[in-house]
Amino acid sequence: MATVLSVFKPTGELAQAITNFQPRAAQQQMAEAIAATVKKKGELVVEAETGTGKTFAYLAPVLLGKGKAIVSTGTKNLQEQLFHRDLPMLRKVLAPEKVVALLKGRSNYLCLHRMEQATQQAGQFSKDIQNQLITVKRWATSTRSGDVGELNALAEDASVLPQVTSTQDNCLGRDCPVYEDCHLVKARKEAMEADIVVVNHHLFFADMALKDTGFGELIPSVDTVVFDEAHQIPDIASQYFGETVSSRQLTEMCEELQRLCMTELKDLSQASAMARTLLQTLKDWRLLFPRDPMRGNWRDWRKKPDVAEVAERVQERLTLLTDVMKTAIGRNKDFDNLHERAEQHLYIWRQLMDVDRTGYSFWFETTPRHVSLHQTPLSVAKTFGGYIKRNKMSWVFTSATLAVNGKFDYFTKRLGIDDADTLLLESPFDFAKQAKLCLPRYLPEANDPNRHQMLTEIAEQCVKVNRGGTFLLFTSHRMLQQMASILRDRLDRDILVQGESGKTELLETFTKKGNAVLLGTSSFWEGVDVRGEALRCVIIDKLPFASPDDPLLNARVEDARLRGVDAFSTIQLPQAIIALKQGAGRLIRDKDDSGVLIVCDSRLVTRQYGKQFLSSLPAMSRTRDLNEALSFLAQVAEKDETNNDELISS
Repeated sequence: MATVLSVFKPTGELAQAITNFQPRAAQQQMAEAIAATVKKKGELVVEAETGTGKTFAYLAPVLLGKGKAIVSTGTKNLQEQLFHRDLPMLRKVLAPEKVVALLKGRSNYLCLHRMEQATQQAGQFSKDIQNQLITVKRWATSTRSGDVGELNALAEDASVLPQVTSTQDNCLGRDCPVYEDCHLVKARKEAMEADIVVVNHHLFFADMALKDTGFGELIPSVDTVVFDEAHQIPDIASQYFGETVSSRQLTEMCEELQRLCMTELKDLSQASAMARTLLQTLKDWRLLFPRDPMRGNWRDWRKKPDVAEVAERVQERLTLLTDVMKTAIGRNKDFDNLHERAEQHLYIWRQLMDVDRTGYSFWFETTPRHVSLHQTPLSVAKTFGGYIKRNKMSWVFTSATLAVNGKFDYFTKRLGIDDADTLLLESPFDFAKQAKLCLPRYLPEANDPNRHQMLTEIAEQCVKVNRGGTFLLFTSHRMLQQMASILRDRLDRDILVQGESGKTELLETFTKKGNAVLLGTSSFWEGVDVRGEALRCVIIDKLPFASPDDPLLNARVEDARLRGVDAFSTIQLPQAIIALKQGAGRLIRDKDDSGVLIVCDSRLVTRQYGKQFLSSLPAMSRTRDLNEALSFLAQVAEKDETNNDELISS
């Protein structure tokens, strides 16, 4: 029988299953530490740098261990990769008897009831949505899982999807007429019966915060929980331990009510009229905010007379709507659900109008059409730490970026897991030979409005020397758009820009092209794994400090000030260091990778805190001379060309 010790040996199970498997000391060390944590029901925090092989390092002890386990990943893409690629490979050689399941959030599954409802109301939809609905109905007859991710015939953001999937708001639960055939119910049943369940962080915390009833029995039934990409957890947990209401939620509720009143409940014209009035008020509400998407401090905006007036009008009309709907309760299950939603939205709206409460950040976020109001706790340490202490399970937190200057305090304190064991594992890659870090001289200050001109020149020089792909990471959309416009005029390479298509499609195109230029912000700083010649140069526009007008950051800074704590060194700096480590981690993904990382921010050299950033980055050879970096890039390009010629000749 396999043991954690034997799995990673040169003659072990992995070597037999994987061609050219290379044992890694750090991988074995991590696996043994996790096995010990599982055995003693403890907590372990592991930073495993790129190349450690952390996925197999945590899957092996989970497969070999007793009891049930949850593995939670940062994104749905990673979740699917783990379930469809990594887990089957290991399960086959280590524990073929173990049953594994994939579980996503409810909005990822076809809702048969809402599909039938949409069919009945099809005449109220646009022609595009009607055609999409026909596609969904055809697929519905053949799908086993009901996972809309299988629906390749439709775009990821197809307009019909919200009409044929459910949310926690509009799901009828056991009152649903097709409950027994529900794809989500079946997926949850499979998860309850499985030995290992793969979820994502959002789903985990939706359950933990008791926001998604019906799935709440899964987490308490497990023995081990593993969080991959664990650096995301504090912020995701904050979202679920807070409250949110948006004009989108209210609009969808009103539109569903109107459709119901036009088909099944035609005599409820008063409710339909009230919904129409509320919809108009919500449009007035959005017009109070700037046209461009933004985030802001809701406490400050709440004081503005015009904002306060329309907020009061929204509350009045939502109150009237709930009162009118109350008179017709019991006639229709979908109508009863809409009434419950209206009551819940009204309750949260009233909470969000009371901004004098302490311990929370009150903030808003806008899209081109909607406004969301949020109440977010400044700390989840007490809630999450208390949960871990009450539930005697094994907890493993791992990521390539958790430590700051070799210490885990910033991460563990935010989650209230101060007693957790910690382990820091360095990458096996030879960064000094494989990569060069360049901090160019004579850069404009970070706040110089014309700095994009010099950054564009640097990018242009790199692209012309680079035979492979170039990745530009930005801290703002404005800078991204400025440089994208100029580079398109100056370069003859394919320029791919975040937002012009989906992230997955952009990355597939970037990898396939092999020498393209990709410009991205926030979400592209992590979770991007492009290897080989397709990515030889990463350029970062400046240090990724959170925006000074970020309301959640401001609230935490203010809270730190009131407690007499230095907010910069305890909040802003560690957050930026981890973000830079994530961005830098895009460059070297394999032992055969090589390339140049250019960070265009002189503060790395001119500010005292620059040393902390540099000490947290991989040990690449460094230079301040851009020509030296270009020379290194030219050598990499020459080597790539030689290798390609040899492949062709052979």
